[in-house]
Amino acid sequence: MRHLKAFHTFHIAASSFSFSDAAAKLHITHGAVSKQIKILENYLGMSLFYKEGRKAHLTQEGKLLLQYTEEAFRTLKTGVKRAKQLNNNYLEVSCEPTLTMRWLMPRLSEFNDLSGLDIRLSTAGGPVTLGATGLSMAIRRDDFVLSDEYIKQPLVEEWVGPVMSKEYWDSVSNDPSKLLLLHSQTRPLAWAAWLKATDQPFEKTRQEQTFAHFYFCFQAAVDGLGAALGSYPLVVDDLKRGRLIAPYGFIRSGHRYIAISDPSMVNGNQTAFSNWIAEQLAVCIPERHEMG
Repeated sequence: MRHLKAFHTFHIAASSFSFSDAAAKLHITHGAVSKQIKILENYLGMSLFYKEGRKAHLTQEGKLLLQYTEEAFRTLKTGVKRAKQLNNNYLEVSCEPTLTMRWLMPRLSEFNDLSGLDIRLSTAGGPVTLGATGLSMAIRRDDFVLSDEYIKQPLVEEWVGPVMSKEYWDSVSNDPSKLLLLHSQTRPLAWAAWLKATDQPFEKTRQEQTFAHFYFCFQAAVDGLGAALGSYPLVVDDLKRGRLIAPYGFIRSGHRYIAISDPSMVNGNQTAFSNWIAEQLAVCIPERHEMG
């Protein structure tokens, strides 16, 4: 692109609202900034700045051009970051918070040992923007509309069921209406959906307590406070260790966990990680005796 240096100088000067500040950021002189602005104004045939005393202000044309240089240089910065990711030995991965803490983190060292890749995890749920945010891929529960521009790789069907400590179950098993239902603000309708699907008699007890996140629900269940509605991958380790039991078994929720990728960013490292995740989650299906 012709005059890219001049466009960049304009962008820094316009964003800084000062030729002097722009000169300092670009490590050039005030005069060099003025020269590049003049080159650009001559090239475009319009004034981009006007002076009031010692201060430089953007003209209407300058304000409009700044909107486009902001977009252009932001896109360029993202492109450079994505190009580096294609060759670097790391992946930026966003994963559902509770799945990260209760399932992925305990297994991640195995993948690190196998691949030598550096998996840089961040936690979030729901809709996601890849590429522009620097993310290589995301792992989500498919309970939202996903843009057609992304690749969706199914990982495992979700099964859900009430979980609690054995001690707590022993204290209420003779009268399930005494169950305290532990809710999460992040999935407030989870219990209602399960109760409707199973037609359990304690639906009308309404003994409940709400936490900010599922992670706290599960910890409260382990500590004997009540019953949490568990997605199988999130509780499988505690079930195997006897920290939780699932007296009502598990049923299909109608959702899946998926890996989300941007086709323009897929490389061997990303494919290796998503395939490993799929292999690990493939076994996170309840045993026959655990199915409701």
